[in-house]
Amino acid sequence: MIEIATRKVLSDDLKWIKFTGFAWAGNGFFYSRFDAPAAGHELSSKNQFQKVYFHVLGAPQSEDQLVYEDKQNAQRFQEIATTRDEQFAFLEVGDPASGRRGNALSYRDLSKPEKAFTPMVSEITDDRFEPIDNIGGKFLISTNHEAPNGKVVLYDPANAKSPWKDILPEKPEKLDSVTSLGGKLFATYLMDVTSRMYVYSFTGELENEIELPGAGTATIGVHGNRADTTAFYMYTSFNYPPTVFRYDMASRKSSVYHAPEIPGFHPDDYVTKQVFYNSKDGARVPMFLVYRKGLKLDGANPTLLYGYGGFNITLAPTFSPLRLALLEQGFVYASANLRGGGEYGEKWHDAGTKLKKQNVFDDFIAAAEWLIANKYTSTGKLAVNGGSNGGLLIGAVINQRPELFHAAVPQVGVMDMLRYQKFTIGYAWADDYGTSDDASQFKALYAYSPLHNIKPGVKYPATFITTADHDDRVVPAHSFKYAATLQAEASRANPVLIRIETKSGHGASSTTKNIELAADIDSFLFYNLGITPKY
Repeated sequence: MIEIATRKVLSDDLKWIKFTGFAWAGNGFFYSRFDAPAAGHELSSKNQFQKVYFHVLGAPQSEDQLVYEDKQNAQRFQEIATTRDEQFAFLEVGDPASGRRGNALSYRDLSKPEKAFTPMVSEITDDRFEPIDNIGGKFLISTNHEAPNGKVVLYDPANAKSPWKDILPEKPEKLDSVTSLGGKLFATYLMDVTSRMYVYSFTGELENEIELPGAGTATIGVHGNRADTTAFYMYTSFNYPPTVFRYDMASRKSSVYHAPEIPGFHPDDYVTKQVFYNSKDGARVPMFLVYRKGLKLDGANPTLLYGYGGFNITLAPTFSPLRLALLEQGFVYASANLRGGGEYGEKWHDAGTKLKKQNVFDDFIAAAEWLIANKYTSTGKLAVNGGSNGGLLIGAVINQRPELFHAAVPQVGVMDMLRYQKFTIGYAWADDYGTSDDASQFKALYAYSPLHNIKPGVKYPATFITTADHDDRVVPAHSFKYAATLQAEASRANPVLIRIETKSGHGASSTTKNIELAADIDSFLFYNLGITPKY
C-alpha cells in the first residue's frame, strides 16, 4: 500500500485476501478475507467462510474489526461497497456454488450507530444488483433483474410499497458499466463488442454521447469525484494504446490527458477489422482480426486464434505491446467473441454455460474454419491460445478437432472438469460449469473435460502448457495431470511441453516474468509454425 502524495510505502500488511474490493470509509476501508488455511495446504485447500472486516490505516491486521460473517453457508461470498460520500455501506452476498449468479443486497447508514444491515434484496437468484451511488438517501442500482442487458434503477427506502423505479431502462445493447460523477450518470454500452459512452441526468434524460476515437473500448469507465466538472476515462483498441482522456462537462469535449510513448510503433501500419461468422447451430458470432497492412489472403499466414467464452467476461478490443512481436513477424491475430462471454448480455452468457458449454467450443472451431475458408491461414499455420477458462477451451477443442490446429498454448487451464470444485475457489465456478455432483451435469462435463478425453495414439497439435507453482485459483495440478496424460497418450508426431513458473500465480507476478513467458510462447509458435523471425 502506498500513500500517493508522498509515495511512501505504508506498513499495512493484509493476508488471505481473495475476491474482494476495497470500500473506503473515513480512516480505513472494508475488505473481505478468508481464515488462514492449514499449514502445508495454503495453495490447495478450499476457500470457505469468507468474512468482511474493517481495516484502519496503520493498524495491524489482528486489530481489524469483523463486520459480517455467515457461519451457516461456507461457500458464499460477501463484500462491502460504499457510496462516494461514504455515508452508506452496501453488503453484497453471492452464492455461486449453488449455481445462482446473482446476489442479495443490504445497506447500512454509516453516519448512525446501528451496525445491522437493512435488506433491499433478500433472496439470492440469478439477478445481480450493484450499487452505484447515494442520491439524497435514495440509491442508484445497476441490475439485470427482468433486464438481461442491464438497466439502472432508483431504490427509495422510504417507499415501502413501491421502492424501485427505472431510471435507465434496458436497451438492445448491453449496459457495460455505469458510474455517477458531477451530478451526472455516465453509462457505457456495448454495440457489437465496442463501447458507446453516454451522459444522463440522475432522472434518466440523455444529455449527450461522448465521442470516442473509434471502434474500441472505454476500458475502466469514468472516474472522478462527486463535485468534479471534469471526468477521466481510458480508451484503447487493438492498434490504439491505452490513452487517458479528460472530459470537460461544460463543453462536452474530450482531450488527451496522457498517452503512452511506444517507439517504433505506427498504428497505421496495422489493420483492425471485425467480421461475423456462423457457428455450428447458426449463431452469429463476432471476431476481431489484426494484422499488418498488405496481407495476402493466400492461406500461408501464421495465425494465432484466441478465445475465452465464459463467466460473462467480454473479450473487448484492447492493445497489447507483447502482441506486436507476433504482428511484426507477419502473424494474423484473431480474437473470437464466443458465447459464454458478456458481449451481448446475460442471454449470450447463458448460452455458453452448463449443459450448453459445447456451444463455446463449437463457436471457436467455427472461427478456425472461417479463417481457413477465407484464406487468412491454413491448418499448418494455425495456432490457438487461451488462459484459465480459455485454457479449458483450448484443451477441449484440440481433443475434439486435433487435425484442425497445428499448435496450441493452453495457459493455467481448468483441465479436470470432474474435480475442479474440490480445490481452493473452484466451487464458485459451478454457476458457469455445473458440477459432477449432479448426474446430468456430470455427463456434460465428462463429454468435454480435457483431461478425460485424450485418446491414445492421436496426433494432437504441438502443445505448450503453462502454469505456475503458486496458482491458488486454478491449482497447477490441473496442468500437471493434463500434461502427463497428453505426453503418455498422444502420438509422438508433435511435441507436448509444460512450462512451470516459480514464485508466480494465476498471472505473472512481475513484468520480467510476463515478458519471459511471452518470449517462450512466441518461440514455441515460431518454431512449430515454421517462422524464422525477422529482426
